[in-house]
Order: sequence, then C-alpha cells, then structure tokens
Amino acid sequence: MAYATTIEGTRFTFPDLRRLLAKATPERSGDQLAGLCADGPVERLAAQIALADLPLKTFLAEELIPSEEDEVSDLIARRHDAAAFAPVSCLTVGAFREWLLSPAADARALAALAPGLTPEMVAAVSKICRLQDLVAVAAKRPVVTRFRSTIGLPGRLATRNQPNHPTDSSEGILISALDGLLMGSGDAVIGVNPATDSLPDYIRIVELLETLRLRLDVPTQHCCLGHVTVAIEAMAKGAPVDLVFQSVAGSQKANAGFGVDLAVLREASEAARALGRCPAGGQVMYFETGQGSALSADAHWGVDQQTMEARAYAVAREFDPLLVNTVVGFIGPEYLYNGKQIIRAGLEDHFCGKLLGLPMGVDVCYTNHADADGEDMDALLTLLCAAGVNFVITVPGADDVMLNYQSLSHHDAVFARETLGRPPAPEFEAWLRDVRITDAQGRLTSATGELPPALAAATRLLPGRAA
Repeated sequence: MAYATTIEGTRFTFPDLRRLLAKATPERSGDQLAGLCADGPVERLAAQIALADLPLKTFLAEELIPSEEDEVSDLIARRHDAAAFAPVSCLTVGAFREWLLSPAADARALAALAPGLTPEMVAAVSKICRLQDLVAVAAKRPVVTRFRSTIGLPGRLATRNQPNHPTDSSEGILISALDGLLMGSGDAVIGVNPATDSLPDYIRIVELLETLRLRLDVPTQHCCLGHVTVAIEAMAKGAPVDLVFQSVAGSQKANAGFGVDLAVLREASEAARALGRCPAGGQVMYFETGQGSALSADAHWGVDQQTMEARAYAVAREFDPLLVNTVVGFIGPEYLYNGKQIIRAGLEDHFCGKLLGLPMGVDVCYTNHADADGEDMDALLTLLCAAGVNFVITVPGADDVMLNYQSLSHHDAVFARETLGRPPAPEFEAWLRDVRITDAQGRLTSATGELPPALAAATRLLPGRAA
C-alpha cells in the first residue's frame, strides 16, 4: 500500500510502510549507508506528515518483516494484547503523540497500555517527536525491577560499574571495581565485558565478583557479559551467576549473527531462575542493544535502523529483564555520525523502551573516530536524567581500556547524584552511607587518604595481600 502527502503542490509518494518509516526518520548516517534515508529535509517532512496521519492499527495489518520468515515478527504478533491496545486503537500516529503528551497519559495509563503497543508503533511516534517530547513522555513512565537492589524508582539513577581489563586480569578487575565503588558506582550491576569468551575465564570472573560482593556485603548484583551459551554452561557447573547477559537485535537473522534465538534465551532465563539466587518476583536477565546492529549484519530487511532497534525491545520484553541498555554510540559513526545523532538516538531508544515496558538504561558513549566529544555526552546524560533513565554505565576516567571507546566516568555519576539530585538505588544508598563512602546527605565524603574500613578489608583479595 502506498502513502502520500502534498507540500506546496509537490506530491511525495512512499510505496510501502517500510519506506515511509525510513524517510520519516530524523537524519542519521546508518540510514544513509543503507540507502533508506530521505533525500532532504522537505521529503523527510513530507514523510513525517504522512506518518502522522497514519492510523496506529495499520501496524497490526501490515508487517514490516513477515512473521512466517522471522521469529521476532511472530513474537510481536503473538504477544500483542488487543484489549490493552483498545484505548488508543482509533488514533493516528500524530494523535497518539498528542495523547502521550496529555495528562491522560499518566504512569498508570502508560503501564496498562504497554502490552498493546508494538515496537513499530512506538518507533513511528518517536519519529515525529522533538527531543523535549521524548524526555517528557519517558519521564512519566517508571519501570521498576529488583534483584538485591531496586532499580528504576522515580527520581533515582542507578549505575553499572564496568571494571573491564584488557587481559581479564583478576587484580585489574578488582582494582577497577573498587575504584567505582569508592565513587558510588555499581548499584545496577558490577558488570565485566570479558576480553575472552572461554568457560574457565567466565567462571573465574563471576567467582571473583561474587567474592568481592560477599566480602563487602554490597547490595548489588554482578554479571560477566560473556555469550549466553557460555553462561548456560557455567550455571550447569554451579558457577555463582547472578545475571545472564546477551546482546539482542530486531530480526531473527540479526540474532543468529549473535549466535542466539528465542529458544536459547528462554533456556538461559530458566537456568538462571533455577539457581535460586534472585529473590521471588525479581529479574535475572540483562540485554544490550544498539542502533545499527541489524544493518551491520545485513539483517535489517530494508527497515530503518531505529525501527529495527525498537524491534529488539520485543525480544528483551519477552524475558522480563532486570536491565536493558542501548550502547547508543558504540557501534560507530557509520551508524550515528556525530554528537547530535547520538543524543537523538539515545533519547529515542529510551523513549521506545520505556513505552514498551522495559527497564531502560543507556551507555552514554561514542567511539574515538566519531564526530562527538565529552560535551555531547554531558548533554545526553543530563537529558536522560530528566527523562528518568533507569541506569547508565560508568568506567574509570570515561575511557574503557578494553573496549577502546569513551563512556561516562564515575565522576559523571557523582555529578548526576549531587547536582541533578539523582540518588542511587535505596539499598545501595544505605550501604554507601554505612561504609562511609557518602555522608548523610548522600555526598561523597572528604578524602582522608585512607580507604573506608570495609573497603580496606577488600584489598586483601588482591594477589600478594594477606588473606
């Protein structure tokens, strides 16, 4: 079915829904690389006008990727809740935007609506939103999850303490993790990206993080971000696995490129729950996504990268995760060229994930060959805090020495806590105060040249130290 609109006598026609969505997408280098973008701002505006007039129910009648050829599309169709969709079923995309910005769309209404929304619907409405809209709507939609700490409570910001090391050195990981804890980072998770993906290294890393957690009695959870199949093997051997991690994407072919499908993810989720480490009603999965992943795997089916990203959230939603984050600038300038595109994408991803009911975090980051810098990341962090992001990722000095990209620093989290008034998860906040890392007002205590007693004891875990 073709879609069209006329601007000052010029008629713009879009032959199908895929093309309409792609042409309506704000400019980004990934869609240019794929040959899907609008020819210029006038065609983009025409596509956005046509998209705004499109009934939401169109997305239920016209699939972007056929269900019979793609298990993600099949999942989206099977999980759609018609009763939940009913309150907005008569709206166009443009009217849906207006409803989202209205007082009627409060936290309760948005939570009830989530099962009735498809990824394509939320991607579509995001394309006609300005940044302010993306912030305002997401801020109304808290999504709370729990393990040992409670993530996503309104007015709070959690952090992932990311103690990566180029050789997976136990000492290097421990020192980096302690550095983050001393800056108040780690209430969402202490998560290590392993340099290798072997079973022995995976088990060693989770055992190391478990020892650190128990020695300090930190109310958080840990994760080795190895492949999900390695995690399954490790759990079978009795390794102390808290969270199971996996990168996911918006099509079956793209997920196959990651070496996973829905059955493998289901097996991992069930295995993690069977360990009994998570409290009743809590969550055990951690997913990571990023605009451009499907395109980079030649698995995008001619669909724009932002819509493919939103489809990845259908995969994540199926497994009730504790954490989901978009690594917004990590894949590179081929997909998000500069700071402006990264900022826009980060807010879009957060908006879409929250509307679909996901506990969204963002890795506020960029690669060293992108046209972006720390000031762009300052802006995105501040906007995300206003939008109610569940968590961000922090590393020492904003420079990940293993993955070779720029993320946030632990100091950036301190800025968010002390200047923007975003305290950590309540359990972690109490622990920081108890071990005297922060004072009664939640501010970092003055440097004395000595570690707080509880953390000083943890240095005995380092090689060559007394037990």
